[in-house]
Amino acid sequence: METNIKKAFGKALGYLSRRHRSILEMNDYLFKKGFAPLIVETVVQRLLQENYLNDRIFAENYLENRKRNKPKSLFAFRYELGKKGISPAIIDELIVEYDDLELALLAVRQKIRLWQHLDEESLKKKVFAYLRYRGFGFSVIQSTWQQIFTKSQNPVCQNDPER
Repeated sequence: METNIKKAFGKALGYLSRRHRSILEMNDYLFKKGFAPLIVETVVQRLLQENYLNDRIFAENYLENRKRNKPKSLFAFRYELGKKGISPAIIDELIVEYDDLELALLAVRQKIRLWQHLDEESLKKKVFAYLRYRGFGFSVIQSTWQQIFTKSQNPVCQNDPER
């Protein structure tokens, strides 16, 4: 049994070497590798004791990475973290640092250059559909559109690198 624990621990460390994982992700991974529940529990407890697993740190990193690379709404972030086994208390605590309008602007800013050749109506449809797909509510989408449209109509902002 000790050999199986060492083997499972080695697999777990390999899995963690790519990025942080949630406790649920680690449990699922080890079960899929065919380890017995007692071995999985032992390995996860050891990973927790040695601070290799920490759902709070995982959630913080996940949110920052998603904000930077693939911004979505707070609703979508809650859903994704919940699916990864993060407790609602941790999610609620971390999510207060984020603002839906800011996230929507970040999401659109990454795409707006691709759509700058479109006429106003087509651009509006693209922006609304894109943000709706990312989980944003209508009022946030509308506010985002107003900020983007007024920025694109302002000749001073035409060369704004943030746009």
